[in-house]
Amino acid sequence: MSLNPPQRDWHGRRAWLIGASTGIGRATASALHARGARVVVSARDDKALQEFVREHPGSEAWPLDVAAPEQVQEVAAQVLAGGAVDLVCYCAGTYREMRATEFDLADMLRHQQTNYTGVLHVLGAVLPAMLAAAARGQPGHLSVISSVAGFRGLPKSLAYGPTKAALINLAEALYLDLHDLGIGVSVINPGFVSTPLTAGNDFRMPALITPDAAAAAILQGWGEGQFDIHFPKRFTRVMKALRLLPYGCYFPAVRRFTGL
Repeated sequence: MSLNPPQRDWHGRRAWLIGASTGIGRATASALHARGARVVVSARDDKALQEFVREHPGSEAWPLDVAAPEQVQEVAAQVLAGGAVDLVCYCAGTYREMRATEFDLADMLRHQQTNYTGVLHVLGAVLPAMLAAAARGQPGHLSVISSVAGFRGLPKSLAYGPTKAALINLAEALYLDLHDLGIGVSVINPGFVSTPLTAGNDFRMPALITPDAAAAAILQGWGEGQFDIHFPKRFTRVMKALRLLPYGCYFPAVRRFTGL
């Protein structure tokens, strides 16, 4: 069932991906470029962005730190000055294992700033223009990368999981507010993807996939008009089923499966 207008033809369409220097963001930007999109990439790592531009002629790079609201506003203004943006995809994120017995407030707040508050900075910068474009009959699409870690509380996910849960809730609220205006909204919930963020995990990651495979699943989801784009299905369907368990069953099941 399509909950959004399907996005299949990317030729000539502008796509701004924030957090596109590595991992899923970079792979998705590359896949969009291959489909003919006019890709704009942003991240803190200017060197990586310039390398992307060299490898993808016609793309643009605008370095920014999502934790700096004034910088986000300035870069968004520059991006929007180049024409309407058909897709804004927030891919930026940070992750470090944490348990309550090793609570680190500074790191908790760093996760919040990058994974969630940064999205709010971007929304504040682009939503007015996207609403105006929708009123002119040119609605765009907003997409955020969350995680299956946002479905329910998990061991070692004290800092990361709550920020991803917030993104899922935010995307649902945005969809309800923007759907009737023609603006698409989607939330992307990957399982384990081989990226610099997951490279530090000291446990076996089930159903691990590559960033290119993740990008292919994302473009397929946009092409089918999905709201909840989750992959790989052999893993994410199990995580979705766990959401249905009452706490009396969920907590023992998680302890048994994780050993924590």
